[in-house]
Amino acid sequence: MSKKREISPDHLRLVRSFPLFLALVWRHLNLPSPTPVQLDIAEYLQNGPKRRMVQAFRGVGKSWITGAYAVWRLWREYTLTGKVSMNVVVVSASKGRSDAQTAFMLRLIDEMPLLKPLKPKNSQRRSMVGFDVGPSTIAQTPSVVSIGITGQLTGHRADLVIPDDIETPGNSQTQHMREQLAEKVKEFDALLKPEGGEIVYLGTPQTEDSLYTHLRARGYEIRIWPARFPDEKRMAAYGDSLAPAIDVKVRKSRHLVNTTTEPTRFTDLDLSERELSYGAGGFDLQFMLDTRVSDADRYPLKLRDLITYNLMPDEAPERMIWNAQKVLEKIPNVGMAGDRIFEGYIPEQTQYRKYETKVMFIDPSGRGKDETGYCVLGLLHGYIFLLDSGGVPGYEDADLIKLCEIAKTYGVDRVVPEDDYGDGMFTKLLRPHLKTIFPVVIEEPPKQRQQKELRIIQTLKPLMQQHRLVVNQSLFQQDYDSTLHRAPEEQNRYRLFYQMSRVTSQRNCLIHDDRLDVLAMGCAYLSDRISKRVEDAVKRSKDKEITANIRKFLRDPSGGLISASKEPRRKKRTMMGW
Repeated sequence: MSKKREISPDHLRLVRSFPLFLALVWRHLNLPSPTPVQLDIAEYLQNGPKRRMVQAFRGVGKSWITGAYAVWRLWREYTLTGKVSMNVVVVSASKGRSDAQTAFMLRLIDEMPLLKPLKPKNSQRRSMVGFDVGPSTIAQTPSVVSIGITGQLTGHRADLVIPDDIETPGNSQTQHMREQLAEKVKEFDALLKPEGGEIVYLGTPQTEDSLYTHLRARGYEIRIWPARFPDEKRMAAYGDSLAPAIDVKVRKSRHLVNTTTEPTRFTDLDLSERELSYGAGGFDLQFMLDTRVSDADRYPLKLRDLITYNLMPDEAPERMIWNAQKVLEKIPNVGMAGDRIFEGYIPEQTQYRKYETKVMFIDPSGRGKDETGYCVLGLLHGYIFLLDSGGVPGYEDADLIKLCEIAKTYGVDRVVPEDDYGDGMFTKLLRPHLKTIFPVVIEEPPKQRQQKELRIIQTLKPLMQQHRLVVNQSLFQQDYDSTLHRAPEEQNRYRLFYQMSRVTSQRNCLIHDDRLDVLAMGCAYLSDRISKRVEDAVKRSKDKEITANIRKFLRDPSGGLISASKEPRRKKRTMMGW
């Protein structure tokens, strides 16, 4: 019979309580004592179900806490049995990220006296990619191993799988990317040993259609720790996923609503500054873990309402029909979940006509990282055609020359800059380059005094829902490629079709809106002219009718002026005869 291991009372307390072990780790790292939120996460890691997710706001320390949890599990098994047969697999979006987690775990084992028995022996594997613990049994795979989500998952076995921030802006930008990621994570169940194991997701949502929102349907429990105490509306959206400790506090003290849940680390002022930096939508995702798309009015502009077609620079079909049958699958779609991009349909016998007018619109950048946005629009028979769109960094000569060359390429009739900065300074800078490259009329748009977001929605929503906005099909790829030089988390923010599908009536809902704003400005400009032309046409028709009646009366006064009904004509003749 094997001798029963003797465990000291202090060790027994640590074996029974991961939050207590976490406090010891924090002390070793010279960190302040774990906060209530951190201890609550630790308790959930210890006692949660086998398939669970820690969904906590950026900066709360969930990766460090979970790394310490994995080490605690290894140490606990050794303390109770004298050996370690457990395997841990850490998976992240990038290999470097998962390597950093295993390096953190290995450093704890090396430096903490309590964990000295877990140090790898000279004959065992030891690296950031993977390492064995001293008492581990012989196995093909290390005790702890790190893998990138696109790496080789097949062949590994695990008792604990930790998908740590596997969703990033770089791998979840489009619907196709999100679908690929959703298929990839199904491999995690195949990693678990036959006797079972745990999968513990860590992360913050990157899109409204986040992978994490679908985990519940796959049998996972989600526990949410937002940065602020939520109001009733958010609490209803979280449902039973909200951390009970936060739920209890906010129900007992309603004055806590919209205040920080981590006052010792993130003050209300700090969160307000982050909200301003991230924008309302980004803050909802990254800090409030709110992925709701509550109703159609919240995101009123849908890519599916656009007509798309391979447009020509000089002429367009005089008639186009929105076609919900042909979905364009091969072009990047950065729209909301379920939104699709359709190719337009041209009826038979449709003639191509020259555009009635082509105009280039420019919205000069303000400050910071804003772009100088531009778009080229054509008008024909009540349709507005988006021929080109994009942005340049600012006001440098190279930027101004590029804008002039675009105007020349499309042969626009006029250039309309919204020049609210520096008393028309942008127009003064642009004019000499236009005079040299492509002499064309420069016209000022009417001043806009309405809230920007409301103006954008009120301009584009009717056009799009009536399928009057036609987009050059190549623009979707061009718009997507134009931001690839930026950091992954910034790329979508500058894309026109991302801005279009994410704008709401809330002020400052977008961090950047330059491309969308200039499109709305151009559509408003042309829409005014469409309505004026209709009014002029009606007025001309009425004037023509009045003139015809006057001439008829002068030729034959007894004929009367009303020709729509014979009865009044007979009465009029009787009266005149009398």
